[in-house]
Amino acid sequence: MAKEAHHERVCTFLVAGDKTPASGNEIRAALESSDDEAKVEAMEKAISALLAGEQLPALFITMVRYVLPSENHTVQKLLLLYLETIQKHDAKGTLLPEMILICQNLRNNLQHPNEYVRGVTLRFLTRLQERELLEPLIPSVLSNLDHRHSYVRRYAVLALASIATRPFGEADVPDAPELLEKVLDSEQDAGTRRNAFRALAALSPQRASAFLFARADSAPAWPDSFATEALALLR
Repeated sequence: MAKEAHHERVCTFLVAGDKTPASGNEIRAALESSDDEAKVEAMEKAISALLAGEQLPALFITMVRYVLPSENHTVQKLLLLYLETIQKHDAKGTLLPEMILICQNLRNNLQHPNEYVRGVTLRFLTRLQERELLEPLIPSVLSNLDHRHSYVRRYAVLALASIATRPFGEADVPDAPELLEKVLDSEQDAGTRRNAFRALAALSPQRASAFLFARADSAPAWPDSFATEALALLR
């Protein structure tokens, strides 16, 4: 007998429970309003309800129509938490077709003029496991490796590392080690360099070791965070 596909759900955050949870209709009405504060409160209640075990499947289309277009940064951050929380697969483990609707929004966020929106979206991608959602976004992730803000570059490296270490990563980003080494050669931000080296060590320990030995003369000037990662590899 064929085994059914199984996708393990992992809870990556917790919120305090609401003693007076709102109904699905109340949440939907608030989401459809033009008031950002009402949207924020409704999003928080929706996420709390989902974490408490409610499904609220009818809310997804409301989110697509009334929340995705919002330019409010808090609304967008809560939207990512909502997308992280919802069930994305059917009983057989197949990705729900409506999930594809969020890809264009995520791509827009990765090209957003505000660095915060880009950063939180890149961080969200590190928590996705679905190839169908991640694969179309890889070019946008890679373009953020050269963003002018270190906050964005730091999370771009983490997103690249997350995708590259998935079962499909080698096929979808075969040049990930080369890209990470390029980041290491050009990056000035200590946190971004640490993230890039940690990712390179996970993907290609031999390449990471060669990188260190080729630059051993500069070891005394390495920041503590980078030196710690280097020592962890050499041990």
